[in-house]
Amino acid sequence: MFGSKTTHKRTPAGTRTLPAAVVRRPGLRGWRGRGQGEAVYVTAADEWRGTSVQVCGLWPFVGGSGTPIVGVPIGVHTDTGAPFGGDPISWFMHGMINNPSMFVLGLPHYGKSTLVRHIVLGLAGRGINPLILGDLKPDYVDLIRALGGQVISLGPGRGHLNVLDPGEATGAAVRLLASAEEHRAKANRATEQEAAAQLLAAAVKAEKLAEQLMADSHNRRLNMITALITIVRNAKPSAHEESLIDRALHILDERLDRVPLIGDLIEVIKDAPDELRAIALDRGDMSRYLDATDQLRQSLYSLDGSGRFSDMFSQPTDQPMDLTKPVVFDLSGISDTQRDIQAASLLACWSTGFATVQVAHTLADAGLEPRRNYFVVMDELWRALRSGEGMVDRVDSLTRLNRTEGVGQAMITHTMSDLEALPTESERMKARGFVERSGMVVCGALPSGEMEKLNKAVTLSRAEQARLISWADPGSWTDVGGSRKRVRPGLGKFLFKVGGRPGVPVALKLTSVEESLHDTNKRWHDEGEN
Repeated sequence: MFGSKTTHKRTPAGTRTLPAAVVRRPGLRGWRGRGQGEAVYVTAADEWRGTSVQVCGLWPFVGGSGTPIVGVPIGVHTDTGAPFGGDPISWFMHGMINNPSMFVLGLPHYGKSTLVRHIVLGLAGRGINPLILGDLKPDYVDLIRALGGQVISLGPGRGHLNVLDPGEATGAAVRLLASAEEHRAKANRATEQEAAAQLLAAAVKAEKLAEQLMADSHNRRLNMITALITIVRNAKPSAHEESLIDRALHILDERLDRVPLIGDLIEVIKDAPDELRAIALDRGDMSRYLDATDQLRQSLYSLDGSGRFSDMFSQPTDQPMDLTKPVVFDLSGISDTQRDIQAASLLACWSTGFATVQVAHTLADAGLEPRRNYFVVMDELWRALRSGEGMVDRVDSLTRLNRTEGVGQAMITHTMSDLEALPTESERMKARGFVERSGMVVCGALPSGEMEKLNKAVTLSRAEQARLISWADPGSWTDVGGSRKRVRPGLGKFLFKVGGRPGVPVALKLTSVEESLHDTNKRWHDEGEN
């Protein structure tokens, strides 16, 4: 045939064999041509992860997975089924994020609190104490009880939290000063100059820590009183009223040999000592002083058992926090209709919790206590932010030092609209900063209207946005167990985002032991149900 070439192979005897047949083979994607079955797109192989013991026989035909599994085991990748693990503290300690904090967003009843409880349980197993600073539903009480922790009830007629109580700060300062005296005594007896210098340096450090601790305690009490007055009035106290409170607290500490109460603060203001009259600019006229302090005393009376807060903040603290155990503040006794009381309680619990953690770390810095790390959960963030003018600044000041204070943190709210609903642009920017500063942002099911707002704080690709929107779909109606129940596609699914990296979509997996602890619909069950 013209143009063809046939090769012949000679045998040893010199004879020729038949021509070799030309064999056609398919390409890497099948037979090319119309109707021949060529695969235009080849689906990538699923990636799996296993230990060297489990998959050693498959080497070298194993590819590494890009799904991280550092920290608390969370679940599996929704697309590949690869296991996923992570929490803000473990990722921070491994250098994967710059801040040991997480911000959780998602529509109600899609598993936000369940995810955080799962992380709380995993971190508790790693020796990190969880602190649930305000549980309104309650979502965490059963879990903390199961961990052998401390449940502190707070609410009108259900418990008391004295906002003027310095807590462990006073006792810690006494221990620090005693330690300083001990170091100085040892320095005087030391025979070597270098050893004496080290002991004197330790004494000076302990004295400075004690001074800082008491100053921070004073500032915390001042900020807490002004925050409560802000909630009562729905407006910030004036500058001269803050100065009056500041000086009155110093006078209280000098006069009393016990923990002061709000009633004591009112009495000091009523006594009109010269220091307060000078701040009020009364010019020697008592009527001017009374006019300057009338509104302040009225606000304090509403916190002293005479207003809607009852005696929640005006009586001695019932249960001081024990930071050697997991702790939860149970606020479930406060009705959802009492939004201002809920916000005030949350703020008081957050302030008390962070202050107590600071005391624990100060004692550890001085070598008087073992070093402990904590995981603080701040749920229902939107309630506190909307409770009054200036509340964003109060929360902002509480949340900026989690890295330096050795505290991991989870902040939880429903949507970015909760933050965008604040009255001023400056407050909205500060609230967005809570999301922007978080080491990881975890998003559950969200409506399409949230995407533009969320993109201002964290970058989401179109595919990631479409995924979050699809999770918010109500799903189909199916007959499950003989009753009509709705299957929600986004239930228990979350997108973990770190900076500009692609998000990891994860389906949360719970153990059988956890399922009973994560049931937040107990009152909807029949008595005969398990």
